[in-house]
Amino acid sequence: MRAWSSPDVPRLPVTGPVVRVHDTATGALVETRPEGPARLYVCGITPYDATHMGHAATYVGFDLLHRAWRNAGHDVTYVQNVTDVDDPLLERAAKVNVDWVELAERETQLFRDDMEALRVLPPAHYIGAVESIPQVITLIERLDEAGAVYRVDDDLYFSVTADDAYGSVSGLDRDAMVAIFPERGGDPDRAGKKDPLDCLLWRAERPGEPAWESPWGPGRPGWHVECTAIALDHLGTAFDVQGGGSDLVFPHHEMSAGHAQVAHPGERFARAYSHAGMVAYDGEKMSKSKGNLVFVSALRMSEVDPMAIRLVLLRHHYRSDWEWTDDQLWDAVDTLATWRRALALGAGADSAPVVERVLAALADDLDAPTAVAAVQEWVEATLGTTGLAEIADREAAGTIHRLLDATLGLSL
Repeated sequence: MRAWSSPDVPRLPVTGPVVRVHDTATGALVETRPEGPARLYVCGITPYDATHMGHAATYVGFDLLHRAWRNAGHDVTYVQNVTDVDDPLLERAAKVNVDWVELAERETQLFRDDMEALRVLPPAHYIGAVESIPQVITLIERLDEAGAVYRVDDDLYFSVTADDAYGSVSGLDRDAMVAIFPERGGDPDRAGKKDPLDCLLWRAERPGEPAWESPWGPGRPGWHVECTAIALDHLGTAFDVQGGGSDLVFPHHEMSAGHAQVAHPGERFARAYSHAGMVAYDGEKMSKSKGNLVFVSALRMSEVDPMAIRLVLLRHHYRSDWEWTDDQLWDAVDTLATWRRALALGAGADSAPVVERVLAALADDLDAPTAVAAVQEWVEATLGTTGLAEIADREAAGTIHRLLDATLGLSL
């Protein structure tokens, strides 16, 4: 599957500091010290509806990590999946009477368009669940050899107890896991399971559903094993950061880690697990089930500057939970107009301290709000001067232009 086009990103003349990110598994900030290219996996969309601000906040958040690594001198191998066959997609396709493949392709393209508009750097490998089925089958066979697979009717399940480290990603106790599991796609009450928390690896073919051949009969992959297989195939074990929304900590990232660690004993799935906060609207978490969505594409088609959308997202720390309001968008539009006025002067206040502060902020757990504030201070200082004699840096505009694009992804 193809990703979206990459924007041209300027290289900065200085090297950024070592990047630290918050690790959900330990609750601490950890330094990322890639051995070779930095390796990042971020869970992608299930393409049954357009990109809403919750999605956008996650992918812009991890785009900051991608850029911070590049600015620190690292090449980056970034992998993202597309769950282009799954129950929500099939249910949506049936409801609107559209072929599920057509729906998946249409919504995936809309997602690509949104990511391009927001100047999110594309993954090196953008992999659909359907095209990953051979890798999924290989992984399930390996789990089976390890004694971690069993049948319930014709479906295959993973025994979570096979992973001695199970629970270490989320830090949840068993009661909390059992409570959350059914809310996030699990089936703890299914008869025949050995443990309520065991998760589906291979769903046997049902009437009217798509299916692919396997050693266990026709069917399709479970959600967690899909991501595990893709990540292992393109990144290997102990890759630098597993990323996604905070709603993926359990069960998705816990299960994915379990699959990988049973298939590769003694090795970690990821070195750090980093999670973006949730975006609310009208007082509740933005979600397709509740219908309280603000779509990136709808704003773009209303001729809203995508850079203003991105600036709204950047003003919130990627790990924070926050609520979208229209006022924030219009304030961002006004802010960008002011920034553009300052940049149009060519010269300006000294840019060197701004470069240092922005790079340092983004290396410190992707602190975009602090970086944005540093740029705002430069703008105010520049516009506050009374004449060129008071301007400290006659190449400031070019420097700040490049800094904004290379670090924050804002092309002005």
